[in-house]
Amino acid sequence: MTTPAATHTTGATAGHASPHRTALPGLALAAIGVVFGDIGTSPLYTMKTVFDPANGLSLNAANLVGVISLIFWSLMIVVSLKYVTLIMRANNHGEGGIMALLALASSSVAHRPQLRQVLLLLGVFGAALFYGDGVITPAISVLSAVEGLEIAAPKLTPYVVPITLAVLVGLFVAQKWGTAGIGAVFGPVMVAWFGVLAVVGLIHLLQTPAILAALNPFEGLGFCMRHGWLAFIALGSVVLALTGAEALYADMGHFGAAPIRLSWFMLVFPALALNYLGQGALLLRDPPALDNPFFHMFPAWALVPMVVLATVATVIASQAVISGAYSMTKQAIQLGFLPRMSVTHTSDRQIGQIYVPAINWMLLAAVLAAVIGFGSSTNLGAAYGIAVTGTMLITTCLTFYVIRYAWHYNWLLCVLATGFFFVIDLTFFSANLLKIVQGGWFPLLIGMLIFTVMATWGRGRQMMLDEARVRAGTTPLKPFLESLLARSPVRVVGTAIFMSIEADAVPHALLNNLEHNAVLHNRVLFVTVMNREIPRVPVSDRVSVREVAPDCYQVTITYGFKDEVDVPLALEGCGAHGIMLEPARSSYFLSRATVVPTLGEGMPIWREKLFAAMAHNIGNVADYLKLPANRVIELGTRVEI
Repeated sequence: MTTPAATHTTGATAGHASPHRTALPGLALAAIGVVFGDIGTSPLYTMKTVFDPANGLSLNAANLVGVISLIFWSLMIVVSLKYVTLIMRANNHGEGGIMALLALASSSVAHRPQLRQVLLLLGVFGAALFYGDGVITPAISVLSAVEGLEIAAPKLTPYVVPITLAVLVGLFVAQKWGTAGIGAVFGPVMVAWFGVLAVVGLIHLLQTPAILAALNPFEGLGFCMRHGWLAFIALGSVVLALTGAEALYADMGHFGAAPIRLSWFMLVFPALALNYLGQGALLLRDPPALDNPFFHMFPAWALVPMVVLATVATVIASQAVISGAYSMTKQAIQLGFLPRMSVTHTSDRQIGQIYVPAINWMLLAAVLAAVIGFGSSTNLGAAYGIAVTGTMLITTCLTFYVIRYAWHYNWLLCVLATGFFFVIDLTFFSANLLKIVQGGWFPLLIGMLIFTVMATWGRGRQMMLDEARVRAGTTPLKPFLESLLARSPVRVVGTAIFMSIEADAVPHALLNNLEHNAVLHNRVLFVTVMNREIPRVPVSDRVSVREVAPDCYQVTITYGFKDEVDVPLALEGCGAHGIMLEPARSSYFLSRATVVPTLGEGMPIWREKLFAAMAHNIGNVADYLKLPANRVIELGTRVEI
């Protein structure tokens, strides 16, 4: 009953924020608890993965300084310059994330349909890779934290995986209750975490200040020049320090650009830099600490508290990724790339607090499989990175089209600005392709499966829309009603509301109702729900009404991809147009389409069967539209694709 509307939009400037934003320090604290969990827990596993014996890189002073230099300058260039300075400017009316960027980029080239289709497929693939990242992040983060027990209490080593599984199961089971009650502590806990990272890193740095040579970017370049292929392999692990960078952009809509920038430059980046330098300093003095350099930074008395704090921090990081998967799913549904699913709101105060059961249990199954299958954070490091760098690369590509076609910047400037980051992203992505056999296939497989589902649903839905437009072309609504009313049909008391997938088309439900009941209500509304490629539509622009025949009205309800769909609430806006609806005298008529795959033009038959299966099992449209269950009448129809 909904259809997307391609709308040309332009990105707001950096720091766009809604009028209801609270004070900057409070938002910065909240952002630290939500945005930076993933990138903030990377020090748990990055260094030991880079120097994993399987990579063939020996641990010596020159290599150590070179690797730390690469990590520091990757954080500086990719996160500070690319995301914080450039990408966060390419916001869609204040919203970030790859779905918002996709909507902005595709609408900016709406006049070039073939290019728009390519960008849609590219963006959908990037979104699909995010789900692959959403599987690996909780697995590697929690597992790496619990692995601290191997240092604190070696006898508990056999229980590391079972404890990790228990923590993850508890995390996913608790999702249905939401995080509104405990979300307030996320910020202070993560501030404590980053404070510990900074202090312990500084302590070791002061003991071995020679590691400060890593601040020289030529140390990193020299490392790459000396080692060539081995350095290229190492980049596949260095990128683990950047995981979570996409979250800075994706969470713009919740906090705004200014709080995220403030948190990054004032706390997060300094803490990460100090900790990586501190780990390097430790390894310069004590190379055997490589088995787990993060936990070896702490004295024996602090190990158990640090395991607990690290586990809590990784749970918070995992929660942010899981919530991001829910949010992306909701956006993809409203943009027409995923079928309807049950979406539960877990907070009466915060509209963004949602729970998607289907996504939750699929993620849990995949996360548990990853922990059991890979068994350690080092092994999972081989699986991590390919989804992250793939999404980063696609984000850079989409950003080019935004700054060129939405902002109309000079072509050469656009190429230079995004081309620099494109080369870096492509290098990281290429390095991670080497890890496909070792484990990179896992998130890639998940991404490909999700991409197939999203592309098939989007294409199948478009085919159904095209079929509806064909019907509208042969039987326009206005002439049909004029002909019908000329025959003086039997009228009954009340208002009939026919949900129509295409404006100006004769709904199947109307034809079926006339055929079976041979009556027409005193007042008839034909309602079409449109989704625009912007985050939110002002309430004042939500409803438009046009009279197509006496007491018959075409009503269009417009939503953004982050708006909450509620048709009865929106229809209250018809009062401004002189149409007062009585809920007890209003009936909603829906067409329940049965999709029939057929050979011929369109999609391959296996994709048509997949689409038909999804269409058969999608969530109840009445629930999605918030229609009152006791006022809904569903009439079936068959649609061949």
